[in-house]
Formats: sequence, C-alpha cells, structure tokens
Amino acid sequence: MNKKKIINDPVYGFITVPSELLYDIIEHPYFQRLRRIKQLGLTEMVYPGALHTRFHHALGAMHLMSMALDTLRSKNNEINDTEYEASLIAILLHDIGHGPFSHALETAIFKEVHHEHLSLHIMQLLNKAFGGKLELAMQIFTGTYHRKFFHQLVSSQLDVDRLDYLNRDSFYTGVYEGKIGADRLIKMLDVANDQLVVEEKAIYSIENFLVSRRLMYWQVYLHKTVISAENMVLRTVQRARELVQAGVELPGSPCLLYFLESDLTLENFEADHTILERFIALDDHDVWSGIKLWATHPDKILSFLSTNILNRRLFKVIIANKPYDEEFLLGISELVQEHYQIPAEDVKYLMISGKISNNAYQAEGQSIDVLTKAGYVVDVADASDLPNIRALRDKVEKYYVCYPKEVAH
Repeated sequence: MNKKKIINDPVYGFITVPSELLYDIIEHPYFQRLRRIKQLGLTEMVYPGALHTRFHHALGAMHLMSMALDTLRSKNNEINDTEYEASLIAILLHDIGHGPFSHALETAIFKEVHHEHLSLHIMQLLNKAFGGKLELAMQIFTGTYHRKFFHQLVSSQLDVDRLDYLNRDSFYTGVYEGKIGADRLIKMLDVANDQLVVEEKAIYSIENFLVSRRLMYWQVYLHKTVISAENMVLRTVQRARELVQAGVELPGSPCLLYFLESDLTLENFEADHTILERFIALDDHDVWSGIKLWATHPDKILSFLSTNILNRRLFKVIIANKPYDEEFLLGISELVQEHYQIPAEDVKYLMISGKISNNAYQAEGQSIDVLTKAGYVVDVADASDLPNIRALRDKVEKYYVCYPKEVAH
C-alpha cells in the first residue's frame, strides 16, 4: 500500500505525509478522534467559519515542522533522518491529549489534569502499539532530548505550533490581522549553541508575529462573546456534574457520564489505564448531545443553560480594566437570584466573573533569540529598535462579569 500521501490543505496547499510510520499514526483511531474536536471550541458563536479541527492544526504544524527542519539542514545543521521523523511525530501528537471543546472544558472534566499530561500518556500508548518507535519523539516532546532546539520547535515562544494556529485561526475566522509571515520566519531560523535562533533580518517579521498574536487574543481567543459562550458551557457541565454526583438521573453518553460521576486526577489516570481509554472515546459530540438532551431536563438551571447555548442566547458580558468591587457583584448576584427565584448557592451558574490576561511575548526563561550579523545571540526585545516588542512583554489583564441579559441592571 502506498502510504506516502498528499493532503490538500486550504492554508498551505499540498501537505506531504513523508513516512509510513507518520501515515500509520495519522490513521490510528487516537489521532482520528481529533477530527471530532474543534480547534477553537465555541469561537464559531462569533466567527461562523471557525469550524476547523485539532486534526487540521496537527497536520499543518507537521508541515511547518518539515519546512523548519529543511531550513536548518540547508544551513549545515546536522539533523539525521531519525531526528527528522521524531520531530514530525512530536509536533503531530502535541495536542492529542485535548478533550472536548479544547481549552474550554479542561477544568470541568478533570481536576488539575492538563492536556499536555494526557498527550504524553497517549503517546506512551501509541509507542507500545508501534513497537517503541516513538521513544525519541517523546524525548523531544518533553524536552529531555540532549539537542534542545528540537523541543523549542515544538514548544517555545516561536514554535511551529503557534505559527500554524495563528495562520489557520486567522484564515478560518477571517480575522486577517492575525495572519503572519510564517514562511519568512521559518526561512530565517538557525541554531546557535544548540538553541533555536532567528537571523537578525527577521526582526520585523518577529514583531509582526507578536503583534498578530496579541490581536488574535483580543479579537478571537478572548473575544467577550466567546468568553460568555465558553463560561456557559463550562457551568452547564459543572451543573450536570453536581446533579449526577447528587444521584439525579441524567441522560448522556456513557463516557461523558463516567467523567461527570467522579472527580478524576492525574494520579487516577496513572493508576488505571482504562480511564485513558474512556477519555480517548470522548469528543465534542458527547458534550453537544448532552446539552441537547439536558435542554428538556426538569432541573431549571441545567435546562436554562442548555437551551440558551443551543439557541445562542448568550449571557451579557461586561469587561473592565480593574477588578469589580464586591458591592457591584453582589448587586448583580441579588438581581439574578430574585429574577430566577433560585437559592443563593446556585447563583454561581448564572453569574460568572473572572479574569483574562494577554501577553504576546513572555521572555522569562524562553526568549526569542536573535543571531546578530556580528555573531552574538540576544533577546529580540534588546535587538530591536522598535518599542513595540518591549511593550508586548507587558501582561495586560482585564476583568469580566457575565449574566443573563434578562436581568435588568
């Protein structure tokens, strides 16, 4: 069977699957599950085109990784075929541990279990399935391989993961301010002292990349309506969990109900491999089918949230630059309680407050390093004569509160 396939990608054109092992990993059910998990969770509530999946993104990141490795090879950096393939596997599987709705439900399904932990566990299962052929890929993924620049390509301030998701998300949302010159940035990559560096002439491209990243966070990932939709789904699942654990009968897929019934931690995953198998069977469809079924449930809060999500009647959101004072929040809380005639302890499901933060460039410990013409390696913020990059290091925090529009305030 010919396993060197070509895939037509709307962002980059034709993507090549360069080896049989990569093809077999893509064909594996664990990876195919990513077709059923949207890259941007509930962003489609704002940008109807944002329907692309983690599957799309993983293939795109693999394509950019091959471009980056080809560039490094062309600059006389020794990369053998085993390292090349392992790097492609590491980036292909970097998001395989994502659950339904990607980041939105990460805290609702488990306690303190991040998708990176689950990605590594799934990689270990695949490693067994493929006779130990993923060992080097896992070392690159975890940063334990002695050649550090491979891990930086997978996870750093300027990795191929970010290059793909900014390109792809701007394409599918139509927010073209987020489009970055990924090709140029990749062509400017090099290695110095075993660290990934960018040639000095790419400084303006790096600035454009960082500005695009900040814009995409405010316009897409942290858009106020997206925050409302994600919080509503989060509270719906939390309410479902509370009811199930109180012994209330709730319809839903067996996998979803299993995770709602118990508060699972990373230790549980490590002690019982069947939990991971159940997680791998879970995707966006389980949550959506749950929400559809719960819309007619007798529990007033669960049905109210579910119906509003299905019909896109989203909560009103107010965003401020400083924390809301307690009196203001208490006022909204009392209005919600009075309007819906619910006990005080249930107000948390209908009035949600929190904090969002946006820092495009987090230099501490993982700076974007520039190789100057004189041969020195310096942080991009110090290499640039543009004040923008220094400003982009500042973390911007905003505070939000959302609640049903029917509540007069």
